[in-house]
Amino acid sequence: QVRLVESGGGLVQAGGSLRLSCAASGRTFSNNAMGWFRQAPGKEREFVAAIGWNDGTIYYDDSVKGRFAVSRDNAKNTVYLQINSLKPEDTAVYYCAADRSRWARSTPGSYDYWGQGTQVTVSS
Repeated sequence: QVRLVESGGGLVQAGGSLRLSCAASGRTFSNNAMGWFRQAPGKEREFVAAIGWNDGTIYYDDSVKGRFAVSRDNAKNTVYLQINSLKPEDTAVYYCAADRSRWARSTPGSYDYWGQGTQVTVSS
């Protein structure tokens, strides 16, 4: 059974940092792009960041550029999202996902596997 399990979320004050992790099991995703998305209450799920299979392509949504950093450790089958300078508007459930291709993309429909999400709450 393929599983993606996110961790590292929590309650943090504005300006703080968190490091989210997404551990995959059931198969290796070393040849797949991985992505992070988030969904705030009452809003649609939105793209945050994605990283290609060999780190060659990395994309960020404009709203997080310069504050968020995505990385991966294929030996651990894990992808990370370092989030800095948090703002209240970053409050959301953060999901990781595995793309069916090698290349980083921003469209949710490109992703076949999804985690259950981890809550990030930023207080002002």
